[in-house]
Parts: sequence; C-alpha cells; structure tokens
Amino acid sequence: MKDFNFYAPTEVVFGEQSEEQVAALVKKYGGTKVLVHYGGQSAKRSGLLNKICGLLSDDGVEYVTLGGVVPNPRLSLAQQGIELCRKEGIDFILAIGGGSVIDSAKCIGYGVPFEGNVWDIYMGKAQPKTMLPVAAVLTIPAAGSEMSESSVITNEDGDVKVGYSNNLSRPKFAILNPRRTMTLPPYQTAAGVTDMMMHTMERYFTKDDDMDFTTDLAEAALRSIKNAVFPVLKNPEDYRYRAQIMWGGSLMHNDLTGCGAIGDWATHQLEHELSGMFDVTHGAGLAAIWPSWARYTMHENLSRFVRFAVNVMDVPNDFTDPEGTAEKGIQAMERFYHAIGMPINIKELIGKDITDEEIKEMVRKCSRNNTITCGNLKVLKAEDMEAIYKMARG
Repeated sequence: MKDFNFYAPTEVVFGEQSEEQVAALVKKYGGTKVLVHYGGQSAKRSGLLNKICGLLSDDGVEYVTLGGVVPNPRLSLAQQGIELCRKEGIDFILAIGGGSVIDSAKCIGYGVPFEGNVWDIYMGKAQPKTMLPVAAVLTIPAAGSEMSESSVITNEDGDVKVGYSNNLSRPKFAILNPRRTMTLPPYQTAAGVTDMMMHTMERYFTKDDDMDFTTDLAEAALRSIKNAVFPVLKNPEDYRYRAQIMWGGSLMHNDLTGCGAIGDWATHQLEHELSGMFDVTHGAGLAAIWPSWARYTMHENLSRFVRFAVNVMDVPNDFTDPEGTAEKGIQAMERFYHAIGMPINIKELIGKDITDEEIKEMVRKCSRNNTITCGNLKVLKAEDMEAIYKMARG
C-alpha cells in the first residue's frame, strides 16, 4: 500500500435546481467578471447558456462568452480565450459543457497569468504557479474533469494531444443537473460511460493490491455504472439512472477509487494518439485499445484480472485456470462494449485498416521519439506500444 494524499476540494451542487445557485457560487469563490466558455450549438438550443448568463446578470455578475470548443479541444481556441481574458479583465472562468469545454477552460486558466506559451506547461517545460479559478456546469458526464486535476489539449500543429495534471486546476465548484444529460445521443452516452469506467480501471489495474477498501470501492463503482447504462440507453429520460451515471463520472476521476495505489494510465496515453491522429471520440478510442492492452499486460498481476473478471464482469472463477478466467473477463468486457455500441479494435473505431506507417507515427508521438515510457502495471517502451497497437488493429 502506498502513502497518499487525497485532495478533492470541488464543491458539488447536485440536482434539478442546482443551476439556480450559479451566481452565488461564482461570488463565493471570488468571481466578479466571468468568461462563460462553451462548445457548439447545444448549449444555446437547450436554453442552458441563456439561463446561466441570465442568472449571472440578474445577480450583478459581469460576463463575456466564448464558444466553439470541439471534442479533443484545440490549443488555438484556448489561446484566443487567454487573450480575451486578459483584454476583458476576467477573473473567473465558467465552463458549460463536458470534459472538452472544462479542459479548454483549464488551459485558459493556466495561460492568463502565465508569461510564456501555455503549451510549454502541457509539454512539461514549465510549471504554473497560479491560474484563474475555474468552475463547471456539467452537461456531459464522462471525463470527470469537473472534479479532477487533469486536462487534455490538442495542438493542431502536428495533431499532438497531451494531458497535464495539477491540483491548481481542480474546479472550485461543479453544478450537476442530471436532466441536462437526457438529450445526449446514445453513442455519446455510451462513450461517456466507457471513459468514466476507464478512469477507475486505470487506477484498478495496479501492482499495489493491498488497499482492500479502495479496491472494493472501485469494483462497486464499476458495477454500478455498468448496470446503469442499459436503462438509460433504453429510456434516455430515466432520471434515476442518469443521476447514477452523472455522479459516478465525477467520483471515478477525483482519485477516490485509486487511493493507496499507483495507477497505470497507458490505455489513456495510447488512445490520445488515436484521437490526435483520427479525431475520434475519446471513450470509443479507449474501448478500442483496452482489450489489447489487457491481454498484453495481464500476467503482470494475473490475480487482479481474475478479480476483475469475477467481481465486476460476473465471470465464474475457475480456480484451476486463472489465465482462462482472466481472458473470459476481457471477453466479457468486449461483449459489454459491443452491447452499448462501442468498438473493440481500431478498425471498428475508424472504419478502415490502420497502416503500419500510422502505427509507427503514433508510437513516435506516444514515446516522444523513444525518450519516454508509459504505463505502470507494465512499463511500456516504444516496442511494447507498437505491439499493442498492432494487436488492436482488428
């Protein structure tokens, strides 16, 4: 068991009336002039953007808006946001949307007080000392960015997608209204569930398997979300199960399900190159990579894969064949992915065969020209990354 610090300072306001508190919350955390950051037209069509802006205005909180965030949020828009915030004297950023919008808001928050290029922070060349406070009105449960210290940004110059984590970026508050998720398309709902489950699976598959309480929490969270997705796909307006998914997405990425262990995170890093190259949905990309990663690494802690198969995927435990039980657990996960409309390999994800040249380019980016590794359950060198991509090609 590893020593750990658990830090989750975000105030969560959950429920159907949660949005009504937005102006008071902004003021509580020091905001006087707000950048309202959002994505495409859905925030406008739903009326949520107008409602939030109206609530701010009615309570005397000044704001300016910046839309245009897309999945795999772009550095160029964040840089526009940085300049806008400096010009307008913004002191608080409010993201309305899902993980992409929140991540873009965090990038802007880092960049406003930073004297250099904000991309240097994501590339590990600089460390921020402060940032503008960020908060979220969540509409897409998936990324968990509303409670996490993480953000991921794509630099269009070279299609490089990089994540960065710093406790400075944990949102001051998160407003979670499950009714705002009822219009999500089935594919987006399923990809979101895949993403949030993977946040806990990245922490679960570890060599540190002596923190039983954390492991039990992780397994319970995975079972709950796995069981909630089917009622929601059948009835998108099922408030009870929408609420389970929304709350689960936050808790599965605020570090609670990984306390006392060192997580892996290789699947995420491998997927970042897929979505950077092909601009695919992040959750779907995770589903396309994970089965191959699991088969490649399961012997590093076979008992953990057996436990996952039995306690999460309901596979009978064949005590005479632990490897067979682990494999059946991976197969059960593949069936689950297909049942909710997710791919299980790259061909299913992008609709074509991936070339050897494309794989080599992803390996080059993931390994930073063979200068870094990824993963902790099994430390992956460039040749390991290439092997997993080839296993996952379909």
